[in-house]
Amino acid sequence: MARQEFRFTHRLRVRWTEVDRQGIVFNGHYLTYFDVGITEYYRALGYPYPDGLAQHGTDVFVRKAEVEYHASAHYDDEVDICVRVERLGRSSFDFRVEVHRGDQLLVSGIVVYVNADPIARKSTPLPDFLREAIKAFERTAPEEPNSVRA
Repeated sequence: MARQEFRFTHRLRVRWTEVDRQGIVFNGHYLTYFDVGITEYYRALGYPYPDGLAQHGTDVFVRKAEVEYHASAHYDDEVDICVRVERLGRSSFDFRVEVHRGDQLLVSGIVVYVNADPIARKSTPLPDFLREAIKAFERTAPEEPNSVRA
């Protein structure tokens, strides 16, 4: 995906604790980078996680995460975490996340979240306030009317 297709980007600097013996970011840390980017995305929507959703009586849970590695980040690199909602379903939605160093794509992936009742921890339809906030924020509507996912 082209970088300009992402409306939201969060920059961070690779810390010493995140690199392995080879001096590159240990692969598991990229999921943390995804989480940081998604958390900041919620803040940009006006619903900082978790309180921004909890005040509306809802929460989200990760259902699936996919990561594809293209190149490595190194200690002290500044990387941009690019985030967008790619699909809105009835009760779930997909974040597309990419990590770039300058113009170079390092890592890409998808994180699927399911909206849920925070007490029962059961799937519930995506609330209108969140659906509308995402649609208003994104440049293109991420809706899939005939989505096969929940």
